Amino acid sequence: MSPGRFTGLVTVAGMLFLWLPLLVVVLFSLHETASLSFPFDGFSLRWYERIFESPEVRAAARNSLVVATSTALVTLVLATLAAYGMSRSRSRWRAPLSLLFFLPITLPGLFIGVALLIAFSRLEYSLSLVTVTIAHLVYVFPFFFLLARAALERLDPALEEAAADLGATGWTIFRRVTLPQVWPVLVGAACLAFALSFDEFIITFFVVGPDPTLPLFIWSSLRRTIDPSINAISTLLLAFTVLLFVVTFALTSWGERRRRGTVDPLVLTGAQEPR
Repeated sequence: MSPGRFTGLVTVAGMLFLWLPLLVVVLFSLHETASLSFPFDGFSLRWYERIFESPEVRAAARNSLVVATSTALVTLVLATLAAYGMSRSRSRWRAPLSLLFFLPITLPGLFIGVALLIAFSRLEYSLSLVTVTIAHLVYVFPFFFLLARAALERLDPALEEAAADLGATGWTIFRRVTLPQVWPVLVGAACLAFALSFDEFIITFFVVGPDPTLPLFIWSSLRRTIDPSINAISTLLLAFTVLLFVVTFALTSWGERRRRGTVDPLVLTGAQEPR
């Protein structure tokens, strides 16, 4: 067997190992009966109809959407400002601060969840969707910061310097020179933050209040019984997450191509800063 053929077989085997369990979940979400075994009795969308009619599922999905949207928007602002400051800073504290921003990536979700639970308990702060959002901010911030800083550091500094020479202020430089070049990456990073927050379970488990998110609803439902409608929820969650990751990849790739085509600071600034 040639090395190329062997590599191809290993790749196919690896992909089957990763995706076959997910495909089984998708397949059984279309099963006509509640049986989770072969042979199939037929295909049906009854389990999808059931989850859309369930008030518990709608409430859990709404909670997840609120938390994920809040997390993505707040992270978009905070991580962009932090990445911009770190990419333009020449301070000796730049490296230590960057390591501090990256620290949550190196920590297990279990540790982050327990640590935040202890912190909220000491502060006597009631667990709610607010505490879940704060916990998710800690979790997704490093991922957004990493993408945003990488995009900002790839920019040609001569463009900002030229805009400054034309009389533009710092805010105008950021708004009309920097932001137009990196906004696709920032939007893609926000989609990634949304997806990570929407799917997060371990950290959420420790800091959630009486209102469960969708992953927690799935977990609690599986503890009671094996309900085929969970397969339908998981399938929709999988499709939604994959879509967000595809959007993230497409936006970051398009942003990189767009950045390479940006050459004229006069086009970006429009003109000199108005007096």
